[in-house]
Amino acid sequence: MLITVTRTGGFAGGETTASLETECRADGLEWERLAERALTAEGPTEREPVPDGFRYVVRADSKLVELQDPYLTEDQRQLIDAVLATAA
Repeated sequence: MLITVTRTGGFAGGETTASLETECRADGLEWERLAERALTAEGPTEREPVPDGFRYVVRADSKLVELQDPYLTEDQRQLIDAVLATAA
């Protein structure tokens, strides 16, 4: 499974993209389970725009979700942070 996270916004308005391929990783199944939970989680239905907040596009194979801080579940935040850390 290819997991890709793109983060936009924030104070500087920059963009960061990182990807992680789970297929050849020893912990790949754990990543895939986390991605499945993160992409199927229900967040709040009413979302106020947040000035200078981050927005995320998360793709895992053919699934795609658009998310926004501070309206992330714990699984979504964990997946986003971990994938973006691979770009650092």
